[in-house]
Amino acid sequence: MSDPLWHSDIAPVDPVAVRGGTLRALRRGLPILVLIGVCMVLMLATRMGERLVVGARRPWSSVFPRFVSRTSLRLMGLRLEVVGQPMRHHGAVVANHSTWLDIFVLNAVQRIFFVSKAEVADWPGIGTMAKSTGTVFINRDRKDAAKQKQLFEDRLHMGHKLLFFPEGTSSDSLRVLTFKPTLFAAFFAPQLRDEVYIQPVSVAYRAPEGEEARFYGWWGDMDFAPSLIKVLKTPRQGSVRVTFHDPIAVADVADRKEMARLCEQAVRGGLPETPREFLGA
Repeated sequence: MSDPLWHSDIAPVDPVAVRGGTLRALRRGLPILVLIGVCMVLMLATRMGERLVVGARRPWSSVFPRFVSRTSLRLMGLRLEVVGQPMRHHGAVVANHSTWLDIFVLNAVQRIFFVSKAEVADWPGIGTMAKSTGTVFINRDRKDAAKQKQLFEDRLHMGHKLLFFPEGTSSDSLRVLTFKPTLFAAFFAPQLRDEVYIQPVSVAYRAPEGEEARFYGWWGDMDFAPSLIKVLKTPRQGSVRVTFHDPIAVADVADRKEMARLCEQAVRGGLPETPREFLGA
């Protein structure tokens, strides 16, 4: 079952028209495309040798997504600010979800493995990249709950930090939607509860000067390609701030619903107030 998309009552506005936008998009986009292609080949080659030596663990190949993400943000011109530190504990990371850019931003600041809905694995291009980078694909059907708990346990015991978006969908980048407790349940399994932590992370975008506050948001039925082109065309990018909050020990929390509430509260505290004109959108 797929999570419902979030929709706004306020339609997005067209970006400000700029001269030379197409050339600028090509100048930024082509190097990023080449970077991804070259690093994909290198990562897969590294993964072949890595699998023979350390099996399912990814101590070497996992450096490529971070390198690609940091370099791509620089090529786009999107300024990145980091507040706080990634936790050293075993466990998971949860964040608000605003846009496809979150994948680059969150990969850029720490070594993580995303948790994604199963259908993403079949998306052209994106699915292939997700599978090659070690994304954990889940089916939200209750009958698969035991299998998913075992998968999470196996990956966490390898030292992998798993990142998921408890909102279940993306928004306009100005708000935090209600955190769903479903995926938190896996961390309360007896074999995990006493040893793992969950770290809330806030991702706050600031639009380019002169653009609408929701410039980087990607929600509802928006297509990926127009959003990508819009970002690549803008003359001067805005910025994004990533805030790492204090990790929460699963053993100190009563259940998945309380953990979802605590994480949502922390993430919400790391975003500025939603502009009044977008309240209730």
